Amino acid sequence: MDFFKYIHAVGTGEKTNRDLSHAEAKDMMERILKQDVYPEQAAAFLLGWRLKPETNEEFKGVVDACDGFIKRTPIANSIELGYPFDGKVNNPFIFPLVAKALKNFDLELVVVGDDLAPAKPGITLKEVATSIELEKNIHYFDRADFFKEMHDITPMRMRLGLRTGINTIEKLTRVASSEFAITGIFHKPYLSKYVEVFSDKYKRFALIQGNEGTPELFSKGRLWLVNGGEVEEMIIDPEYYGINYTKSWEKITLEESIEQVNNPSNEFLKLARLNAAVYLFVTQKAKSIEEAYEKLNG
Repeated sequence: MDFFKYIHAVGTGEKTNRDLSHAEAKDMMERILKQDVYPEQAAAFLLGWRLKPETNEEFKGVVDACDGFIKRTPIANSIELGYPFDGKVNNPFIFPLVAKALKNFDLELVVVGDDLAPAKPGITLKEVATSIELEKNIHYFDRADFFKEMHDITPMRMRLGLRTGINTIEKLTRVASSEFAITGIFHKPYLSKYVEVFSDKYKRFALIQGNEGTPELFSKGRLWLVNGGEVEEMIIDPEYYGINYTKSWEKITLEESIEQVNNPSNEFLKLARLNAAVYLFVTQKAKSIEEAYEKLNG
């Protein structure tokens, strides 16, 4: 099948654009991942697809295509933390301290890293995870090892320089076959997309208004917990727990990010425990975030 069919479907304007079927979306993504098409064709499609925009059925087809390439290593009793691959610009990663807070609670954290992807030039999870000694309950997976095909198209995506539909679906890989997952979202309209595409792949699935699109809560935000087809929304405010952490609005370096992990302030440690409490709640190890936070401070 000529790949131009897919470019034509998303790149000819509002009147003539059309949505791809599940099978077409799966085939499109498989061909891009196998690099059976020219990079210019892949970039043209991804840009047009973003502008069309993408449908949930197309996302499902793309996820199914990715599933055919991913090499999984099951980790029992784990929660997958879905991070974006464009990194963090203004604040440090907190997951190493969250893992430390959880080391006596029988919960494994799964994180995935790779080289920088569009659209912001942040510090990547990979840079942090490979620069410090991780707790034993953190399982870091490098995408170059378990999903090389996606890793290999990163240079093309960086030359394009824009967010595409790949940014939406790539944060959750199920590399460890985790029963639980949480990921961050910027905009509430994406809530329904993630719920429809991913919620049936986990025993319990959650989304959070995390810092810089990550599953890390740094300030007051919403948590959405998905149970079956029902979505429960709740507000989490660090101040309610006596946490007075002030997040940064200034760009930080990798060295500064690592320094805050290695020598955290008391407020940063309390914030880490609050994030740990959220994960205990999502994984049904506590009946509420309040109960989990009390256990972590007990």
